[in-house]
Parts: sequence; structure tokens; C-alpha cells
Amino acid sequence: MNEFINWTTLGTYGGALAMVILLTQFTKDLQFIKKIPTQIWSYILSFVVLIFAIAFTSGLTFNSVVQTLFNAVIVSIAANGGFNAFQRATKNMDDI
Repeated sequence: MNEFINWTTLGTYGGALAMVILLTQFTKDLQFIKKIPTQIWSYILSFVVLIFAIAFTSGLTFNSVVQTLFNAVIVSIAANGGFNAFQRATKNMDDI
């Protein structure tokens, strides 16, 4: 593996999910982003990551943009739920 990420990887469910989790956690405490609910912020990030991945690989079309609106919902929900599950799991580990 010669690179950490590439546009093709970010266009996959796993790649987009990982990047959205990282970007959401990294940016959600910035002053101008704190005003935006985290779930909405993760949707915006999901949409942007997927749009860039499509733009730099296969190219944007009207159909791909519409499809990305829906795919971003899936990635965003998974990113929010995945991080919450991770927090619950690590919190329970403190009790062990």
C-alpha cells in the first residue's frame, strides 16, 4: 500500500465511512461548526466526500449527484451510529 487514501477508496462505503468519522470528530468542536448539529454536519461531510470521490474518478452527472444525496444519508447514519457504539463500548471497558 503506497498511499493512505485515494479517491477510489473514498468512493467506497468503507472508505467514505472512515473519512467521515474522522472528519466529523476532528472538526465538530470548531467554533463555527459547533452551531451545526453533529448529525447534519456528518451528512454534509458525507455528501462532500462522496461528491469529490465521484468527481475525481468517474465524473459528475445529474444522476450521480442525486444518488449521492441518498448514499450520503447511509454513510452519515453509519458514521453517527458507529462512533456512538464505539463510545459505549469503551465506556463499558472502564468498568471492567
